[in-house]
Amino acid sequence: MEMRGRVLIVAGSDSGGGAGIQADIKAVTALGGFAMTAVTALTAQNTEGVFAIHAVPPDFVQQQMRLVLSDLGADCLKTGMLHSSELIRAVVDVIAADAADVKLVVDPVMVAKGGAPLLDPAALADLKRHLIARATIVTPNLPEAELLADLTIATMADRRRAAAAILALGAQAVLIKGGHGREDPLVDLLVEGDGKGGERATEFTSARLATRHTHGTGCTFGKGHGPLNHAVTVQG
Repeated sequence: MEMRGRVLIVAGSDSGGGAGIQADIKAVTALGGFAMTAVTALTAQNTEGVFAIHAVPPDFVQQQMRLVLSDLGADCLKTGMLHSSELIRAVVDVIAADAADVKLVVDPVMVAKGGAPLLDPAALADLKRHLIARATIVTPNLPEAELLADLTIATMADRRRAAAAILALGAQAVLIKGGHGREDPLVDLLVEGDGKGGERATEFTSARLATRHTHGTGCTFGKGHGPLNHAVTVQG
């Protein structure tokens, strides 16, 4: 398969293989890209939950990033679990110095499906100010979108308002994942800014699956397989 792009993934490791860097590597490889990594944390987890987290020192995360960028280069960066203000700032420093023009996908990982906190609450402001502001696209689930937008999301109109609030932080586009909602088919909402204060919204619908195997379900998207199955564009 022809290599379609180099993707540097800056995120935590999931020992269960369904989320985190492991899921990202699988997705990038399946799409024909070349996946590279800078591991931010080691986790002990399985499908039942997160049992322990071992943080990687921020300076070592920086070293991983710089070595990859200086040798292999990157066409895209994707961030996941960045658990502290110190780590967020360390990652942003490398991006600003060595990858300022590289497209940036930000998955604002905050809470595991089972409820385990994956982001220090004090780091939320730094996540917004330093990382979301640089993002090409941000991919929060509904609880994360509520935290980023500082509002309660109960309706599709609320999702549009939350997306607008996240765009106002500086992101170019926002994809709010709908798996935590109750509708069936579920709806993932993509809102893109046009650079002139306007927005373009696209709704992706997919049938909700009745399954207990939900580990990592918000971590991977694929046309025809779960999220991003059917799109309806709404001009905003």
